[in-house]
Amino acid sequence: MNFIQEISQLADNEVVRLFLNILDILLVWYVIYKGLTLIRGTKAVQLLKGIFVIFIIRVATVLLGLDTLGWITKQIIDFGFLAIIIIFQPEIRRALEQIGRGKLFSRSSNLKEEQEQDRLVQAMTKSVGYMAKRRIGALVSIEKDTGLTDYIETGIQMNSEISSELMINIFIPNTPLHDGAVIVKKNKIAAAACYLPLSENPFISKELGTRHRAAIGISEVTDAITIIVSEETGGISLTVNGDIHRDLSLEEFEVRLRRAWFGDMTDQTAPKWNWRGGKKNNG
Repeated sequence: MNFIQEISQLADNEVVRLFLNILDILLVWYVIYKGLTLIRGTKAVQLLKGIFVIFIIRVATVLLGLDTLGWITKQIIDFGFLAIIIIFQPEIRRALEQIGRGKLFSRSSNLKEEQEQDRLVQAMTKSVGYMAKRRIGALVSIEKDTGLTDYIETGIQMNSEISSELMINIFIPNTPLHDGAVIVKKNKIAAAACYLPLSENPFISKELGTRHRAAIGISEVTDAITIIVSEETGGISLTVNGDIHRDLSLEEFEVRLRRAWFGDMTDQTAPKWNWRGGKKNNG
C-alpha cells in the first residue's frame, strides 16, 4: 500500500504529469503510425480515404444545414463501426497475429538499402535487355502503394526472390508461365501468369497490342510500375501513373525504373509517347 501511495503522489507531481502526457501522446501517434504501415499497400488505404470524405461531408451538411444529406451521412457513420470491422477484417487479423508474435513494434522492413535497390534494378535491367534482344515478350508489374492482391490471385503463386535468370526463364515461349504478367510485391516475384485489366480508353492507338493495353490498364487503376517487352519489335516500354514511355534504350529504362521504383520519377530525358501515335509496337 505504501508503494502504491508513493506512485500516486509521484504521478501528481506537475513535472512528472507533463512527462506522462507527452509520453502518452507519443505512444498514441506511434500506434497510429504502425497501424498505417499495416494497411499500406492494401485496398484499405482507399477505404480510409472514403471514410475521411464521408466525415468531411458530414461536417459540411451541419454547417450548411443540408438536412437530408446530413441524415444519410449520420446513418452511415452510426452503422459505420460494424462496417469497418467487416471491411478491415484482414488487416485487423494481421495486426492481432503480429501482436501475438511480438512483431508489432519491430523495425519496418520497407526501408530498402541502396545495395538491395541496385541488385533489384540490375536484375530487372539484365533480364529485360536479354529478352528485348531476342524479342521475347514480357509483362512485369511492380506493386507500390496500391495493393495488387486481386491480380496476384489470378496467377500462379511463386513468392520467389528476384533474379534475372528466373525472370528470363518465366517468359521463355511455350513454357507454362510465359503467358500473362509477372507481379512483383515487396521485392519478390509474387506470382506469374497473372491477368491484368485491359484499358478501355478509346483514344489508345490501335498500334498497341494486348501487353501494352494491359500495362496501361493497370496503371489507370493503381500506381503500379509496369514493364513491357514487345514480342514483335523487342521494344522496351514502361507505364507509370497512366503514362506510357515507349522504345526506351536500356540505359533510359534503368534510369526510369530506378526513379519510379525507389523515388520520384523526375527524369524527362527518355521519349514519351502519346497513346494515339508513335512507332508501331504491338508486343
